[in-house]
Amino acid sequence: MRSFALAAALCVLALIVAPFAQTSVGTITGIVKDAAGAVVPGATIRIAAKGMTPLTRISDSKGAFTFNRVPVADYDVTATLSGFKQFTARITVSSTKTTRVDIVLQAGAATETVTVTADALMTRNARAAGGGRGGGTAYGSGVPGGVAGGIVGGMPTAPPPPPSPHAVREFNTEAYDRIDDNPFRLATQDPLSTFSIDVDTASYANVRRFLNGGSLPPRDAVRIEELINYFRFEYPRPVTGVPFSVTTELTACPWNPQHRLALVGLQARALDMDSVPARNLVFLLDVSGAMASPDKLPLVRTAMRMLVDTLTSRDRIAIVVYAGASGVVLPSTNGGHKDRIHEAIARLEAGGSTNGAAGITLAYQVAQEQFVKGGINRVILATDGDFNVGVTNQGDLTRLIEEKRAGGIFLSVLGVGTGNIKDSTMEKLADRGNGNYAYLDSLHEARKVLVREAGATLVTVAKDVKIQVEFNPVNVAAYRLIGYENRLLRNQDFNDDRKDAGEIGAGHTVTALYEVVPVGAEVNVPGVDPLKYQRPSNPAPGIARDELMTVKLRYKAPDADESRLITVPVKNRTTEMSANVGFAAAVVEFGMLLRQSEHRGSSTHAGAAALARRFRGSDPDGYRSEFVRLVELAEALTRQTHNR
Repeated sequence: MRSFALAAALCVLALIVAPFAQTSVGTITGIVKDAAGAVVPGATIRIAAKGMTPLTRISDSKGAFTFNRVPVADYDVTATLSGFKQFTARITVSSTKTTRVDIVLQAGAATETVTVTADALMTRNARAAGGGRGGGTAYGSGVPGGVAGGIVGGMPTAPPPPPSPHAVREFNTEAYDRIDDNPFRLATQDPLSTFSIDVDTASYANVRRFLNGGSLPPRDAVRIEELINYFRFEYPRPVTGVPFSVTTELTACPWNPQHRLALVGLQARALDMDSVPARNLVFLLDVSGAMASPDKLPLVRTAMRMLVDTLTSRDRIAIVVYAGASGVVLPSTNGGHKDRIHEAIARLEAGGSTNGAAGITLAYQVAQEQFVKGGINRVILATDGDFNVGVTNQGDLTRLIEEKRAGGIFLSVLGVGTGNIKDSTMEKLADRGNGNYAYLDSLHEARKVLVREAGATLVTVAKDVKIQVEFNPVNVAAYRLIGYENRLLRNQDFNDDRKDAGEIGAGHTVTALYEVVPVGAEVNVPGVDPLKYQRPSNPAPGIARDELMTVKLRYKAPDADESRLITVPVKNRTTEMSANVGFAAAVVEFGMLLRQSEHRGSSTHAGAAALARRFRGSDPDGYRSEFVRLVELAEALTRQTHNR
């Protein structure tokens, strides 16, 4: 009887305790933001409690994360991301309740480390690549024979050692091609101006990196057309059947009142995410020892995580890496398998020398195997541009890229890091690969390029876009194309469909500006001796005297070989400065001041900042407000330099 009563009591106790046992878990959720309040994707959030296995999550494209059904306990929460200081907090999870953690990451020293060692790779690298310099840690991969150069396939069983103090170079080897500003040309002698469009934005982000670091950029790092085209302008949408609209304006020149400023603006048609074709992407990552610093490979890893969150099951992504040798870390994988892709990204490490050409060849091979007809087929190269093993000559590299683009696979380049940037090499590769060149100076820039403007970055709506402007000598004494110095074409190249030119992506705007000297204004252009065998050219009879110039454009559809022609005459009518030309003029003044251009006229930092504020317009992303801050920063640094 006594044992029966004891059993009954235990049953009652179990019934009472059971509900509490079932509900002894809770939820942790939150959003990761930076100090400015912008959401931060790609952050690693880790929770740890005594006696429990730590758990991790990656913040999604909206900065959000969730830990479901975690045991009731006190937890230490950490959040880490390259380029930010580590966040730490202690929280208590209560039964059946949701505990919210507001994480604010402060900019500062990166907490993420990359393994670089000097000895472990040497013999393996020699076997894989027939010799080579440098070193790194190599782990086994699914590729036959393994992958050398710090590539990973399996996870290391122990925490990686700290970076070798000798692995990352301390000296500055950045390289920029020389740029000489376009001169004024006489309309009677050189009436035609021909160039390829440019949608690259690398120069602006690189200039920002210098200024935020407390120094003025090298003159040749400043490409004014890339500063202008970093911003989006409010041009009309294109009509049906045409990939872009053409806008022209003529107004007074802010830095020289006797001159005029002529604008040519293109607006490519935009695509919503539902209309984006299937994507076949191959990331080609430089994992050489020089990529070990936090602003290089760790930043690229985070950028890739953000892009992965936007992939769908229609998309495919692969990861090819190169250092002393090249290999496939992630075979082409369906975009729906995000966990598998994130795991491959997390395992990337750096080490070894740089054989970029071998990696490029392999990446194109992987892209070709998964080629999507009518889709986006693109190799995305992320590097500091230092190709120091194998094919290093720029001519050979660009010829290699030209061969591959003919098959419909385009190349985009993401530059990263400081002290080792080979700017001219990366720009040439992107130009010849029918792609674009962006520089990632921060996580925000990575998100802009790969997430917010993914359409413009990845979806080409027209290729080989050329502009040819004919100036009317009745109204134009001289003219000067502002920027585009390394995009100039011969006049006969305009009608030659064999000549390569720039591409324009979905939603892109392209802006070009001419400084025009009207007839009657002083022209300071060296002349030539009278010709002995030629008659001086005169305006044709019946010429349209009310026209300033005629703008002609040629372009091809992304899969076409024949170009189409657009012709737009421009009247000789000066109008009030619009928001488009006003803000673009402010950017030009800024660029000319940074370049110390002989054509800067009365430009000042204060004037450029005032012009930008006046015509800032809608600025939802804050890029134009940031521009004003950069102008003011450049003014302070310029004053400081002159006072030394």
